[in-house]
Amino acid sequence: MTSFSQDQLLILLLSPAIGSFIGLLADRLPRGEPIALTRSACRSCARPLAPRDLMPVLSFLITRGRCRHCGATLPGWLLYTELAAIGLAVWAVMVAEVIPAPLIATALWLLLALCLCDLLWLRLPDLLTGALALFALGLSWAGYGPSLMLALIGMVCGAGSFWGIRLIYRHLRGREGLGLGDVKLMAGLGALIGPFDLPLVVLIAAASLLAVAVSRALTGTTPLTARQPLPFGAALAAAGGLFYVLSL
Repeated sequence: MTSFSQDQLLILLLSPAIGSFIGLLADRLPRGEPIALTRSACRSCARPLAPRDLMPVLSFLITRGRCRHCGATLPGWLLYTELAAIGLAVWAVMVAEVIPAPLIATALWLLLALCLCDLLWLRLPDLLTGALALFALGLSWAGYGPSLMLALIGMVCGAGSFWGIRLIYRHLRGREGLGLGDVKLMAGLGALIGPFDLPLVVLIAAASLLAVAVSRALTGTTPLTARQPLPFGAALAAAGGLFYVLSL
């Protein structure tokens, strides 16, 4: 029988609620809405949600993904986010050795929140990119992950390279090709995994995003054009999370 330490058991128990909170962040931050000062309400009928409507996973399944008041369909990504947060907590527990599982899970949850924001809104909120960078530096300062010097070098390399690409693209094409959110995300990823794996992270993210875009174009789901915005930040967050775990 597998035994869990107290900190591992805690993150497994909290992961559904963390997933629900990540969904709230992804829904409110890009809209500029307050996170904690407003009660959760249905986007369709504006009726406040009761505690029984806010139980992670269970509420969605019990109501069959519909508002209890007006019957409006709830976004499926709410359920998927809660399940993803649970899965990431399990993954953190499985790979935790030198670094405690709660720290690994926190890094992965931050990347999940950034990935979701970019997929839904094509935005990477400063609150989340800043939290990732500070958390990564804190890990390095505490001796978990790359040294503090390598983390700082990774931040400079990540942000600097994307800032340069952003300027060159704008000069050549006369329009933005990379958002500032991507630049800030690369700073956080550089601090989290160090400078050496960053090129491979970018390569994997670009290749996977291109593969998805081409497949969607071939199936007629979304046309592939030069001006079609793509959630590169989501691909970077996913690739960065994968390399972070593999480097543990």
